[in-house]
Amino acid sequence: MAVITSVVYVDYLPSKFRWLPRTTAKINSPPPILISTNPLHVNPNNLKELYTLCHHSCHRFPTVDAAGRVEPVDLLKLRTAISHSSIVVSVFTKPEFLEPQSSISNGIGGEWIRNLAPVTLENGELIGFGRAVTDMALTASIYDVMVHPTLQGRGIGRMIVQRIIRMLTNRDIYDIAALCTDNERFIPEVLFFKACGFGDDMLGSTTMMYTRPPSGYSKDEQMISAGRKLLLIPQPRELSR
Repeated sequence: MAVITSVVYVDYLPSKFRWLPRTTAKINSPPPILISTNPLHVNPNNLKELYTLCHHSCHRFPTVDAAGRVEPVDLLKLRTAISHSSIVVSVFTKPEFLEPQSSISNGIGGEWIRNLAPVTLENGELIGFGRAVTDMALTASIYDVMVHPTLQGRGIGRMIVQRIIRMLTNRDIYDIAALCTDNERFIPEVLFFKACGFGDDMLGSTTMMYTRPPSGYSKDEQMISAGRKLLLIPQPRELSR
């Protein structure tokens, strides 16, 4: 499967060195980041940690423990998903930019110099991710867009989606889907994708999930009602400690 890759350094100078006056800098602007579209730049172990931090699961019906935490993503399946994704976008920043903004702006001496240095793969930490699966000609779907909780609400997620869309439309692919639900728990996700330019399908199509007749599934599986659909889900599993 063809994979498109690139690396872009974004806004690596601290605010005091930008041409705009410091008074115009937005508090919620993103920190210096590096955006990569090379799947080889994603360490699956670090990505698994990001899934956990973002409370994000690859499963529609994840197993949840007593504390409300979703089950960890399967590392082997995660590696496979990355290798078979047509587009992978990862975002990095230096660990110090995950700290409160005041502690960074007040840094002096060697700390100030380190803040001035651009973000690289060597000094950066994975803080954002998104991927797309496509036939590279007609259609595509976007999955697993997430940003480190400390940096959410600062435009990084939108950068990820915009980069994916630009790479798809450059290949003349405009049938792009992002699977969302009207469940109250996922309202922020729906609002996010709407802000990125997504909306209801003008053709009124409805997502349909694979199902089997009752005689076709085992005692370890069950069917549940989800709106107008019946979904097949596996028997809940206990999380390993």
